[in-house]
Amino acid sequence: MELTNLETVPGRTIVRHLGLVQGSTVRSKHVGRDLLAGLKNFVGGELRAYTELLNESRGEAIERMVAQASAVGANAVVNVRFSTSNIAAGAAEVMAYGTAVVIE
Repeated sequence: MELTNLETVPGRTIVRHLGLVQGSTVRSKHVGRDLLAGLKNFVGGELRAYTELLNESRGEAIERMVAQASAVGANAVVNVRFSTSNIAAGAAEVMAYGTAVVIE
């Protein structure tokens, strides 16, 4: 499955447009990591637990988007984008979305 944030796949021709596909996940870290992240807010620096959370979430959202694209017969997703929303303290939704296409 080809994935790109461009509107086309360089060197390839889009022969069918199959519509919007998306994948999302909502995740949270456990209380211990939330407490450590809260303490880190006082001294500054990267919140590694949340960086890890978002990296894992993006990967899962991409996998779900690709599964949806495969289910409709696509071999590529163009114009891929991400969206992130806070759902609750320590929980975030990550969505990956794009346009499913068939390329040759």
